[in-house]
Amino acid sequence: MHAWGGDQVEEAVAGCVAALRPAVDRDWTEVKAAGLDWNCHVTAFHIAEDLIAYAANLAGRAKDDYVPFELTLDEGTDNTGLLHVIETTGALLAAAVRTAPREARGFHPYPFRSANREGFAAMGIAEVLAHTYDITGGLGLEYEPPAALAESVLTRIFPHVQPGPDHWRTFLWATGRGELPGRARLTEWRWNNNLVIPTDRLTLQGLTPAAAHDLVAGGDGGFEWLDGGPFEGTREASGFMLKAYEGGVHRPEFGVFALVRREDGRAIGGIGFHGVPDEEGRTEIGYDLTEAARGNGYATEALRALSEWALARADVHTLFATIDRANLPSQAVVTRAGFRKAGEDEEELAYELGR
Repeated sequence: MHAWGGDQVEEAVAGCVAALRPAVDRDWTEVKAAGLDWNCHVTAFHIAEDLIAYAANLAGRAKDDYVPFELTLDEGTDNTGLLHVIETTGALLAAAVRTAPREARGFHPYPFRSANREGFAAMGIAEVLAHTYDITGGLGLEYEPPAALAESVLTRIFPHVQPGPDHWRTFLWATGRGELPGRARLTEWRWNNNLVIPTDRLTLQGLTPAAAHDLVAGGDGGFEWLDGGPFEGTREASGFMLKAYEGGVHRPEFGVFALVRREDGRAIGGIGFHGVPDEEGRTEIGYDLTEAARGNGYATEALRALSEWALARADVHTLFATIDRANLPSQAVVTRAGFRKAGEDEEELAYELGR
């Protein structure tokens, strides 16, 4: 999977500037952006504010809040100058994304208080696409970005939104700006950066639909893998997650996580849920490791962390795992993680862990 983000930020910004340039001679302060209380000038400036804020938080590795500075325009800046500011702040975000290490994260409040380089790129693009649509709507200009650009945002920060055949219309619906057949119009909306759960030696990094799609297709999902690639179980789990996403029933916090070693940033396996909790709060959990990573306690460490995270939720009461009778190492993993045997048949043993 090729590095994603910098080129796409620049593409989105270029499309924004091209769409707005025909109206630079108009007074944007006198025209309200479509669907917003802001005028077109405020909305355009907001695009630049978002782009520079995301660049700063990623480049500065912000931990608990936005980097404390404010963007202002020089007095008398006209619309052409404002577009130049959007171009410049877009270039800064693109540069921050391209130069950030894959493991870098910066602060963003929703929903898990951080984002990686792809997340910041996708958030920046989402702001550009959505607000260019708002401004052009107010000014009576035509605007529609490439469908692939909208799709790439949806598959990274809208994993909870069922994809549709028209990616741009789906993006507009997901951001409360449009209608889709069979779906109620949204009055509130949020994007969703991936969940990351830290342990002493690992980070459990939630897969996006984009990463899952790449893994199913035989790619690396954007990770550098020990042994050159994931174990087959991770690809299979990614396939199940992708089907849930395409069916509109995927909940990203109950998806698949890559296990990434802190010491070298290399992915060594996968762990995750087989689905959302049922009405009784039960959900199944599974995991695997590349062969070179086995025997070091990584699976136990990851299982303990994910189990603790899940059982702290109000909607989870019991975790269970089913393991082949012949798989003694995996039985040892669940036992060390606190699971207890709850049943068996001729081929498998069942283990449970509850509150």
